[in-house]
Amino acid sequence: MKSIELRKKFVDFYISKKHKEIKAAPLLAENDPTLLFVNSGMFPLVPYLSGESHPAGKRLVNYQRSFRTDDIEEVGDHRHTTFFEMLGNWGLGDYFKEEQLNWWYEFLVEVLKLDPHKIYQSVYAGDKTAPRDDETIAILTKIYKKYGVKAGVGVATTTDGNKGPGVEVDFNEQRMFPYVDKNWWKRGDTVGELGGPDSETFYDTGLSHNPKFGKFCHVNCDCGRFIEIGNSVFMQYKKTTDGWEELSQKNVDFGGGLERLAMVSIGSSNVFKSDLFSGYIAFLEQKTNTKYDQASSSYEIIADHARAATFLIADGCAPSNKDQGYFVRRLIRRGLIHLKKLDIDFNAFAELAEMVIEKMSPVYPHLEKNRANITQNIADEVEKFSHTIKNGLKYFEKVKPVDGKLSNDDVFDLVTTHGFPLEIIREIAAEKGYKIDEDGFNEKLIAHRSLSKAGSEKKFKSGLADSSEMTVKLHTATHLLHQALRQVLGGHVEQKGSNITSDRLRFDFSHPRKMTPEEIKQVEDIVNAKIGEKLPVYCEETTPATAKEANAIGLFDSKYGDKVKVYSVGRPIGGDNAAAGADAESAFSREICSGPHVNNTEELGHFKIVKEEASSSGVRRIKAVLD
Repeated sequence: MKSIELRKKFVDFYISKKHKEIKAAPLLAENDPTLLFVNSGMFPLVPYLSGESHPAGKRLVNYQRSFRTDDIEEVGDHRHTTFFEMLGNWGLGDYFKEEQLNWWYEFLVEVLKLDPHKIYQSVYAGDKTAPRDDETIAILTKIYKKYGVKAGVGVATTTDGNKGPGVEVDFNEQRMFPYVDKNWWKRGDTVGELGGPDSETFYDTGLSHNPKFGKFCHVNCDCGRFIEIGNSVFMQYKKTTDGWEELSQKNVDFGGGLERLAMVSIGSSNVFKSDLFSGYIAFLEQKTNTKYDQASSSYEIIADHARAATFLIADGCAPSNKDQGYFVRRLIRRGLIHLKKLDIDFNAFAELAEMVIEKMSPVYPHLEKNRANITQNIADEVEKFSHTIKNGLKYFEKVKPVDGKLSNDDVFDLVTTHGFPLEIIREIAAEKGYKIDEDGFNEKLIAHRSLSKAGSEKKFKSGLADSSEMTVKLHTATHLLHQALRQVLGGHVEQKGSNITSDRLRFDFSHPRKMTPEEIKQVEDIVNAKIGEKLPVYCEETTPATAKEANAIGLFDSKYGDKVKVYSVGRPIGGDNAAAGADAESAFSREICSGPHVNNTEELGHFKIVKEEASSSGVRRIKAVLD
């Protein structure tokens, strides 16, 4: 089955189950500092899973482009990709386990025509957090019986889920396998985060078990025999200071990998054999005398990284040395390294990006719209990397080996300061008869990455999605701040990003110069005055056209559907609500936003700007707190 057909079948199937299709979010997460990139379909929906009403209703479906940084080093094993598409459906306090599991199997077996004898499930084994998910086991037992499949419950894995139960499994008799760590989904450990038991779906690819991954195979084994194709999360809990408590609504959050479904639907155990990648692989084969099967890892890395970089740049992420841009640069340069290994000209990376645009634009039109930007960024990065290679070679000539071995400091400097790839250092060192202490270098690199990761986790820790009381207050204060800035500095002020934790808000906005102390005080005074006026905060669902007519600020037009949520401070759009306590002639602030917010500005306390600084060219940044 072609991928474009698979996407459509999934969406159409859930529309037939009374779901509404919603637009996908861009890869750069909006208003969510917990994420470098959107890595599943559920993250843009956190406010609605927490209880906010969604304009499209309680049953939603879409396909969401996603990117996971953790998988960069995994690419090359036939089944991992960094960029992927997640097919998703959600029940927001509407349906639960019975409907979800039956629909999912109906789609797999009756629509995709997959063999039910090759489908397996993991379930939550239970611990002090919550009991074993016997309800899911009972539902699955009936489903397997419906399709004529024997379905016993296997031995539970209560320790490391990667190691499995440690016993021989009869996969002809057992279909459901309880795990603890693998089947409790949680977004994070912050108070207010969501979680619950999940049930993952695995497909037997027919590969033989590789004993290097353990004596006994199991569905979560890394040998590659079983591939996860979907996960039904039963999101019914919220983290508190005392543990997990029931949410006001029981949600279903499902995600299935398009690439892996495309793979199993053609009876393959290799993601790169599907139509999503086959054209790119054929292109690379034409560029060299080396066939794919002779250098599959390099082929897969190049194809995946070109596809991922193309989508990331299209969504506004240019290659750089920091934050999200670092990963784009890493993808491009890692792809170029493997082109060099195959003796293929670096320009092939840009040619692959053009192929990605051609193939994927019918599904993602923004790729074509951003074609010039994508190709220019890649061309610039190729040129920079070519210079890096030349400069690295010059530096290499200056290093002085001791006893025929390059020092760890020299190797580390080549990699981290000059951006010289270790693969090339290793190659040149071998040509010159030098040795590298790779263990010593790796220790130094791991220490360096640990520091970088700690800094990144600190930078991206917590956020709006935790829905804690203080975070909600600061989110509302951000709306007041935005309007106050427009009043003091002018209508050119537009939001360029925000990062809201339970400790403070960070707000980026367009402005060409540093704010004066007088301007900062004016903004503070306006916000505090509106807090003191005890203005009600209204939430209304309406059309984008009506919202614009009411002068609502909307920053992300491309993702709006038929309905939007508008939060107004002081006066609602609808006249019927105007008598409910708002006596101002017009709203102080009115923005298209998903929430959540406080009910009245008096809940906010005292607003204080603690810092105003440059963020980037033409963009300023304010950090503020509520006392």
